[in-house]
Amino acid sequence: MRPIEQIGDRIQELISKASSANAASELLTLGEEVLEHWVTAKGKPPTDDQREGFRLLALHRQGSGGDPSFNACRETCRELVYHYNLVTLEPEHPEFSKRLQMMGLVANHLFLFVSGKMETQQLGDFCCASKPLHSELN
Repeated sequence: MRPIEQIGDRIQELISKASSANAASELLTLGEEVLEHWVTAKGKPPTDDQREGFRLLALHRQGSGGDPSFNACRETCRELVYHYNLVTLEPEHPEFSKRLQMMGLVANHLFLFVSGKMETQQLGDFCCASKPLHSELN
């Protein structure tokens, strides 16, 4: 498992220069890797199961067990899957680039939430824009 900081760096690279459906697959995989870090930090082996056809959603389900505040990123995971579907099912769509860009931003949001939550346990009790996260990142 690559270090979580490298995952964040790679997401940023893809946001700035992604241009193909291959980038969508990589962003989805990076989202899974972020959740693998969370599950591993909770002392569990990350699942290989799928939920609604996606491992990302199964990892979220596994990671939310016993921590209700982790449910704050459920919709972020679902949105990442939604944008993955938009990009891969309609690669010739006129808004392909915008959709891929949005997928990158959503993957980054997931990364920021989980990496922040690993540092500040109360993150997600109110909002992922909470001051403790921003003061630690600056």
